[in-house]
Amino acid sequence: MPYLIDGHNLIPKLGLRLDSLDDESELVAILQEFCRLERRQVEVFFDGAPSPQAGTRRLGAVTAAFSPLGSPADNAIRRRLKSLGKAAKNWTVVSSDREVQSNARAMQAEVISSDEFAKILNKVRNSPRVAKGERVISEKEVEEWLKEFGGKKKETGD
Repeated sequence: MPYLIDGHNLIPKLGLRLDSLDDESELVAILQEFCRLERRQVEVFFDGAPSPQAGTRRLGAVTAAFSPLGSPADNAIRRRLKSLGKAAKNWTVVSSDREVQSNARAMQAEVISSDEFAKILNKVRNSPRVAKGERVISEKEVEEWLKEFGGKKKETGD
């Protein structure tokens, strides 16, 4: 089952800091690892992006949507659920925000709190298969390798 995630709601539950400059990219890296290990699809929503950074980016199995300043991620999650229509019942919404949870339930989506999902993420990240050498490559490492070998990173924006 794919996930719609309230990103800024999840960040502190994983021990990351919302005041960090890299909080969103750190969360995306964790979610990429989760998607790779669990063969899942994730859409994560962040709010408060300055105008040039607002938009949607596809990063592997993770789609990151950055709402512009003044437009809460909650609204973007609500619009995404509405666009899914009846298929929303096949998605799980991750948020501890009661209004987001209520909207998700109204669309018949599954709902789990950010605390619950953080436990799932930590369990997957600490699973034996990761300990047995399935090393996760960070976004920074990918960029370094691409520089070294002259490749270009592909990103899409809407």
